[in-house]
Amino acid sequence: MAVSDEHNLLMRAREYDTAALGELYDQYAPKIYSYILYQVCDDCLAEDLTANVFRKVLDAVLTSKAWQQSFTSWLYRIAHNAVVDHYRRNKNNESLPLDERLVAASDDPVAAVESRLSREDIKQALLALTLDQREVVALKFFEGFSNLETAQVMGKTEGAIKSLQYRALGALRRQLEEMWGRGHELGA
Repeated sequence: MAVSDEHNLLMRAREYDTAALGELYDQYAPKIYSYILYQVCDDCLAEDLTANVFRKVLDAVLTSKAWQQSFTSWLYRIAHNAVVDHYRRNKNNESLPLDERLVAASDDPVAAVESRLSREDIKQALLALTLDQREVVALKFFEGFSNLETAQVMGKTEGAIKSLQYRALGALRRQLEEMWGRGHELGA
């Protein structure tokens, strides 16, 4: 979306234009869902948190407490806060999600299991990272954010983001090497 188109859409949203609000949802919901999914590694929970993010966006727009400068940074900041709040509320209540995609595998069950194992390894390795490390990986590599954008979302400096990214990638590499060293070879 061009900057001028987005600006026009945002101005219409501030005037409570339901079509504009719908377009914003259509444009950003898949990105926010993906971002949250990388944080929580649970499809249903990611859907619930995404819905909560857009409820908060709507509340903010209706009360004129919306973004001041960058809508995207503001939106991801709300998503960040939703994930942090979730983990604060559920510190001791960790459960493993049932993934129906494994049950409804493709025509080639061997390929589906191999693909699933590698995704599971990566998912488990991501879960071993700290919340900040997981977030920086998600923003930088899955969402394609710059260091500045990532810093704005996370409320940190660019230098802190670079350092956090370095530590996160090192921890992720070590975690995957450890997992694969125990016989969880990729595609094996």
